[in-house]
Amino acid sequence: MNKPLIVQKFGGTSVGSIERIQAVAEQVIKTKEQGNRMLVVVSAMSGETNRLMSLANQIDAVPNARELDVLLSSGEQVSMALLSMELNKLGYRAVSLTGTQARIITNQRHNDATISSVDRELLFSYFDQDTIVIVAGFQGMTENGDITTLGRGGSDTTAVTLAGLLSADECQIFTDVDGIYTTDPRVVPLAQKIDSIDFPSMERLASKGAKVLHLPCVQFAWKHKVPLRVLSSFKDGEGTIIRGEDVNKGISGLAIQQAMRLVDIENHTAERVHQQCKLLGIDIWNTLEDASRHAILIKEESFAKLKMVFADEIRNSEAVSVLTCVGLCIERVSEELVQYLDNNGCIVSHTFKEGCSASYLVTQEDSQRAANLIHQKFIVSDSDTLSDEKQKVFG
Repeated sequence: MNKPLIVQKFGGTSVGSIERIQAVAEQVIKTKEQGNRMLVVVSAMSGETNRLMSLANQIDAVPNARELDVLLSSGEQVSMALLSMELNKLGYRAVSLTGTQARIITNQRHNDATISSVDRELLFSYFDQDTIVIVAGFQGMTENGDITTLGRGGSDTTAVTLAGLLSADECQIFTDVDGIYTTDPRVVPLAQKIDSIDFPSMERLASKGAKVLHLPCVQFAWKHKVPLRVLSSFKDGEGTIIRGEDVNKGISGLAIQQAMRLVDIENHTAERVHQQCKLLGIDIWNTLEDASRHAILIKEESFAKLKMVFADEIRNSEAVSVLTCVGLCIERVSEELVQYLDNNGCIVSHTFKEGCSASYLVTQEDSQRAANLIHQKFIVSDSDTLSDEKQKVFG
């Protein structure tokens, strides 16, 4: 019987110095000694990708996409080689592989590629030799041999995709936090670490602003049914495990997206605006529509791009924040939640309900206070009440 296969991913802060790389090596050894086969995915050392990007921009404000991938992919090669050296020094057989050496095949979209396959036979041959395999995250190659990079969150994507393609038993994402929290602790100091969460809830939280895991990472793990665990590189603990298809908590968490813009546009141009947003890569979060109004909700960072194209069609815009609650009984408590915020001076201008989630629009000035009010009343104080709702739903 084969030993379990564990994929571990370490980000830039986790490999940001020789001391940190040595600590990562100890973590990898600890997991291996528990009887596992090991595949490790590493990011570039903290700050290295930004340094390389700065060099590219000194040459050209808009660098050639292919050559930019060649440049940026070099960052991960440093950290993977150093980690392999450390493991070999400690007496453990290890090999480092670039995306090209591992034959991680992607499409031809430079700077934002998608993985299609990996050389399973090669990787399993290393596992059969009891070798720890260290793969450079964030990168792959086209069928023609060109280096590609995977875009934002690329190392997480590498780890989860390889875990899926290799049928790994678990994919562990090591970060600078010790798990998934009920909401952003920087906004809500009383946020609590979650021991476990289901994929539908995590997918919805990630899509609505929770920043610990990138959305494609969660979606791929869910699709391939790979248990996903988030842990800290800096302290021991079990972290948070993400698995399961059924939403099973009253309210799992609260996603906070502060920098948003609600844009009113002329009704007769609505269809054209929506089409143009797709071409411009502007994600429309929600739409408000009635006989007299058509408004779209987009990220603040996208507003300038939209205004350049449709300045004459924009009637009005306002800066807003979006607070999204996810859970089994959000439908039941949504009206009460809105009233509770209103009673406490935080006005919800609009509510969007979708499946197991509901999003609430508030002013940016009210967002932090509203998030703390929601968390205290509906996630902490009412946890027993919400648990009772689960019993009602499931009988």
